[in-house]
Amino acid sequence: MRIASLLASGTELVCALGAGDELVARSHECDHPAWVSSLPCVSRPTFPIDGSSREIDELVRAKLHAREPLYFVDEELLAKLEPDVILTQTHCEVCAVTPNEVGERELCRKQVVALEAGTLAGIQRGFLEVAKVIGREREAAALLAQIRARMSAVARRVAGRSKPRVVCLEWIEPIFCMGNWGPEIVELAGGENVLGVKGAHSTTTAWDAVREADPDVLVVAACGFGVERTEREMHLLAAQPGWESLRAVRSRRVFVADGNLYFNRSSPSVFTSVELLAEILHPDGAAQHAGAWRSASV
Repeated sequence: MRIASLLASGTELVCALGAGDELVARSHECDHPAWVSSLPCVSRPTFPIDGSSREIDELVRAKLHAREPLYFVDEELLAKLEPDVILTQTHCEVCAVTPNEVGERELCRKQVVALEAGTLAGIQRGFLEVAKVIGREREAAALLAQIRARMSAVARRVAGRSKPRVVCLEWIEPIFCMGNWGPEIVELAGGENVLGVKGAHSTTTAWDAVREADPDVLVVAACGFGVERTEREMHLLAAQPGWESLRAVRSRRVFVADGNLYFNRSSPSVFTSVELLAEILHPDGAAQHAGAWRSASV
């Protein structure tokens, strides 16, 4: 089978199901596992993505207001690669290529699987849907069993411990509080989520709301940003009124995390986010995922 994945989570999932050698195309965002960078890339953003969070937000809003596409799909190259299946998503028009950005000619000739989940249960259902289409149902069952075992291990680790009040942000300027599966990650990691709604789209959040929530722990995992890039913008939060008075700041429990690979991707890595956040909230010995998060320097 020949598979074209137009989103990073789809590419990661196909590889996790043991079908990586069936991939014939990837999106510009696909970066895990690292070897997928050698695959033909059939998409690109229609706006610069190397600017600040403010600049990116303004460009995206302008595109959406003008009803212009956020991503370009090279339909000619995609046709030459002759995929049997195209993986895309319909959950967020900002985050990755949607079916709307793939030409109708290609869509009608291929089997399209569009991931659409906003919860952890929905993500797992998406795994099964993809697995069924690409003939990897047994591998998907094994993957889900492994995920359940890992989540049970986290539950045992945090059981009986006090639950810190947590705010997770997925964008810095403007501030976006993490929605979708973010609140579930916090709860599974042994925290109490105090901003953001489970299953609801992430949305802009007034700084005053963060200030009023006054969390014990503040985690910033910007969508599409790694640790270093997020760290570079933390001064914007530190400049907000009342920053120094926040409980998380006073107790030095402000952290930056890799939002690109973990918190904001509906792939098997999102379950690693639970383990990662449990390390942050309940430190106990050496951190297994230390490279994916750090204490903020502000």
